[in-house]
Amino acid sequence: MEDCLFCKIAEGKIPSTKVYEDELCYAFLDINPLAPTHILVIPRRHIDSCAVLTQADEALIGHIFTVIAEIARQQHLDNGFRVVSNAGEEAGQTVKHLHFHILAGRPMTAKMNDRMA
Repeated sequence: MEDCLFCKIAEGKIPSTKVYEDELCYAFLDINPLAPTHILVIPRRHIDSCAVLTQADEALIGHIFTVIAEIARQQHLDNGFRVVSNAGEEAGQTVKHLHFHILAGRPMTAKMNDRMA
């Protein structure tokens, strides 16, 4: 998608601090972290949110979660981590490109943080 911030990041048109990349997804540090470790994992293909996923996306989402587990191992997140994906404005999604937040490095509370996009 032409005006999508995350598409531009995945294409290298906007700088980011890369954590992981392959042909299907890209992971980078959040520029406004909510935890000591805050990594975003995005598919390279534009998808608005998890609300529009179909069976055709099963392999991609399975791959992304395998990548999330690998990133957690590489980052030594042995004490635990949270994975969050927001869908729609009322959920706090501000960038309309499917993304998964990996949050770690502090105790997570049950209350969701309003700043998570």
